Amino acid sequence: MGPLGASCSGWLLRATQYLAGRVNTTLSFWLIALVYVILGLLEVDDIRRRVEAFDNREAARVLLEGSTVTAEKLRKYLLVRTQMSVMTGLLVGVFAWIVGLPFAVEWGVIAFTLNYIPFIGPFIVTLFPTLLAMTQFDSWQAVLGVFACLNVIQFVVGSYIEPRVAGKVLAISPLVVLFAVFFWTFLWGLFGTFIGVPIALAILTFCDQHPSSRWLAVLLGGPKQS
Repeated sequence: MGPLGASCSGWLLRATQYLAGRVNTTLSFWLIALVYVILGLLEVDDIRRRVEAFDNREAARVLLEGSTVTAEKLRKYLLVRTQMSVMTGLLVGVFAWIVGLPFAVEWGVIAFTLNYIPFIGPFIVTLFPTLLAMTQFDSWQAVLGVFACLNVIQFVVGSYIEPRVAGKVLAISPLVVLFAVFFWTFLWGLFGTFIGVPIALAILTFCDQHPSSRWLAVLLGGPKQS
């Protein structure tokens, strides 16, 4: 193996170790989150009874109605994420088939699955097909074209179509969707990418429940759904 091959092998090893570490950290995060969700669900009825017993009836109304509407919006948000994952998987699979990459269907399924993982998922779906293209094509222009097209697919779906669809369905500004993802990613890293939009949804939904803060929901919200 020549110096170039050794260099590439070392880079691939480091990249694999990095990705394995991030995946392990992500799985640990989801395990902890699942435990907290289960514990929270066990106390839902008890918490509802406590809120209903508040002397401040307006505060009780805001908490109960805000929680109900937030839960409904989170379900819609997960539906949007699933739709965008299906679109990404189809586009990646069709593109891989058109350019003649092996395992086109498998790449589409992988793209669909990993699209639920912000940043790392699209990175993997872009990197590994490009590495495979290096073994299939003789010219670096073809490899660069594969890399560029995969990035375009990820960018258009993830940074343009999804924020607009999510903004319309959830009555939230697409700019707020993007800002929430990047802001919470900046604060908490990978974990922030998962909770950024849900946090923004919850804040704006609760703001919309009270007259004194409704202006913020109107300012940052999208068109109301009928």
